[in-house]
Amino acid sequence: MNRFLPLFCLLLGSWAAAVDPWKGTFNFETIPPPVGVDPQVGAMGTLPDGRLVVAFHRGEVYFYDPEEALWSEFARGLHEPLGLLVEDAQNILVMQRPELTRLTDGDGDGRAESFETVFDDFGMTGNYHEFAFGPAKDAAGNLYVALGVASNGAGIRPEIRGEWSEIGYPREKMITDGSWGKRKKNAGRMFGRVAYRGWIMKITPDGKGVPFASGVRSPNGIAFDADDRLLVCDNQGDWLGTSKLHHIREGHFHGHPASLLWEKGWDRDPLKVPIAELEAKRTRAAGLFPQSELANSPTQPILIPQDFAGFPALRGQMVIGEMNQTTLVRFLPDSGISGASQGTTIPFLQTAALGRGNNRLALGQDGSLWVGKTHLSWPGSEGLVKVTQKKPEQVVLQIQEVKATPEGFQFTFSKPIDPKTLTKIQLERHTYNYNQEYGSPKVDLQPVVFEKQEGERDLLLKVKDFHPGYLYTFNFQWLKAVDGDPLLGHKGYYHLIAAPEQATAAR
Repeated sequence: MNRFLPLFCLLLGSWAAAVDPWKGTFNFETIPPPVGVDPQVGAMGTLPDGRLVVAFHRGEVYFYDPEEALWSEFARGLHEPLGLLVEDAQNILVMQRPELTRLTDGDGDGRAESFETVFDDFGMTGNYHEFAFGPAKDAAGNLYVALGVASNGAGIRPEIRGEWSEIGYPREKMITDGSWGKRKKNAGRMFGRVAYRGWIMKITPDGKGVPFASGVRSPNGIAFDADDRLLVCDNQGDWLGTSKLHHIREGHFHGHPASLLWEKGWDRDPLKVPIAELEAKRTRAAGLFPQSELANSPTQPILIPQDFAGFPALRGQMVIGEMNQTTLVRFLPDSGISGASQGTTIPFLQTAALGRGNNRLALGQDGSLWVGKTHLSWPGSEGLVKVTQKKPEQVVLQIQEVKATPEGFQFTFSKPIDPKTLTKIQLERHTYNYNQEYGSPKVDLQPVVFEKQEGERDLLLKVKDFHPGYLYTFNFQWLKAVDGDPLLGHKGYYHLIAAPEQATAAR
């Protein structure tokens, strides 16, 4: 045996950890899927006994026992499940394309024998893009689901479910055999001609559906944070210059006009409404994901509870999936801004070891984070990955909080920082166009002049003036902790909707 080989391997491992600090801090384990199942994951959750619940793209629902490494089938025959909620050991809510369904194992044999329709009071045209996401549950017991709009990448079927709006391109010209590529351009890039496409729906405990908020496009991810705020991710496209994280509030319009057809009293073609009127009506997103830089298709947000067994630096925070990149994202809300909902998006993981396709997230009782993958013919992947921290109680160096103050941006870190490494800091701002074009370039990109003032675990970047409506990008590429640990997530993005002195007047 070559006596230099162990030393070489040690040096190689150290070099790899330095190049990819996430790989040096976390373990990534790929879990083989059940035999004979399309391994694209549409929904995940955790049972009270610690087993994982996974709904796959073709409609199977399986349990996975991590201790025994065994899969067992719970149900099959669902239609494109894209979200689930574990109620208890026998009852699981699954959001499939046509309805929210309760799967029940009444006799305790490990398989569901009851499929109960909980909510299906929304329209369907057969268009391929009419995805349905959720559910999420608030503190009062209400459920929420998110309904995507249709795409002109294909038409509609002759048979539809629900009411049809006659406002817009004639229905008979939109009917097709459903084939991909037969675009109906005059219908608008994305459309919502049946109720309630582009809406967040609230379902009361007695099963009544209530239109809650409008203006979403492809809301692939819905969850509540620690303060019972409903957060929804939306993907870049027409009317979305870049992907967004919305704080959903009742009665608010979040930007995509296709949904306005189903607003009470609405009688106009949304594509003919002046942009200035739509701009005045919409509520800006709490967070933004710069396209191809941080994310391309953000997915499910999940709350890391304060009492979670793993990831101590993340407790109380929201982690968000991303389908097209090898990334998971954190969202840090700025609770100091009264009257506005805004905050920072920042990488939690950004490593090839994670892989792409990160569609659904679930938490294990052992402190693990489970990542379910999909591609749905878009860029992505498939399968299941288990992420754990190599030293479970190690506090890694991360940005814990970002606040806009009258002086500038205040950063709080998870542990003491080395002031000698506060070099080459960058701060810049830009905005995006709001119109029916697909996406937007960065608009009015320019550097921001600042002065820095550091503390043991704090840093203030003093700026002379704020520009509401802009995304502020900061970069601390060389920052390290006093113990030498690198900063995990050195580049972040603060969406400034309201400056501190203007906060009470903001929407």
